[in-house]
Amino acid sequence: MDWFAKHLLAWFQQHGRKDLPWQANINPYRVWVSEIMLQQTQVATVIGYYQRFMQRFPDVPSLAQAEIDEVLHLWTGLGYYARGRNLHKSAQIILAEHNGQLPRDQQQLEALPGIGRSTAGAIRAISMDQRGVILDGNVKRVLARFHAVEGHYSQAAVSKALWQLAEKHTPDQSVAAYTQGIMDLGATVCLRSRANCQVCPLRKRCLALATDRVAELPTKKKSAPKPVRQARFFIVSLPDQQILLEQRPQSGIWGGLWNPPERPTQTSTESFFQSQGIHVNDVLQQRDGPPFRHTFSHFHLDIQPTYISLKRRPNMLQEGEQRWVSLTRLRDSDEAIGLSAAALRLLKEH
Repeated sequence: MDWFAKHLLAWFQQHGRKDLPWQANINPYRVWVSEIMLQQTQVATVIGYYQRFMQRFPDVPSLAQAEIDEVLHLWTGLGYYARGRNLHKSAQIILAEHNGQLPRDQQQLEALPGIGRSTAGAIRAISMDQRGVILDGNVKRVLARFHAVEGHYSQAAVSKALWQLAEKHTPDQSVAAYTQGIMDLGATVCLRSRANCQVCPLRKRCLALATDRVAELPTKKKSAPKPVRQARFFIVSLPDQQILLEQRPQSGIWGGLWNPPERPTQTSTESFFQSQGIHVNDVLQQRDGPPFRHTFSHFHLDIQPTYISLKRRPNMLQEGEQRWVSLTRLRDSDEAIGLSAAALRLLKEH
């Protein structure tokens, strides 16, 4: 065991987090779900979602046999919804092809939707007592600073170098503790900004600290301005608090989620009424709400809400893609469908 791993393990035993929900009753399924939820999401945000998800889907069969709407319902607000869809797809594959047990082989794990090299390594290391190697965002930051690795992670040479370092430092023994430890160190000490170097167990040999480059490393990616798109959302309601929702295609942005009807920003209310079979005489109230911006990883979406109250339900409905849903049931989480963050905001302001 090298100096890096030895000192990290000693630190983890004394200071590491050991009471997180996924650290109890450890098994491959529980670790897998937690690793997927923690991708690009803070621990504090994940805890509640994880507990509710595990209560409803405690194992592979319960997840595999569920409807995707119910899975996405429990994912609502967590973001990056492809993660939830991939969990569901993978559970079905695991049930059909692996007797309901996550495979122990690295390549077989990586073959499942949504599981990459690092996630597979974490599952093997934490729950299967195998030597799995990980390289998530926290680990990249720790290694980039400790070894003063220059260049952004997106560069192939930098990624290769970091994987080599991750392989080098991962021990053959106590690999589960080591894996938890290096993730914890990045999450609680070796922070992106305001790193707490004085309590870091690796500070004596950290090249970034020795050369006063902690703030410079890891190298930041030069990002271009995000493009801006526009859309109009029609929030149509009935006197009994029924709301018209549309389901997005399974692939792409908000895949499989339900939104109020989204149309190009230039769409007039008259053309929308015509497309939905709404008669002007049935309109009780119509108003534009305040516009707001919803930001995705690759673009901004400027949303213009239009709120419409109707006297009665129109006859035209695109079966399978549209449905009337009780706003009360949505707010009470009794309706098991997935909603986008934008939909949650639009309905909250209704």
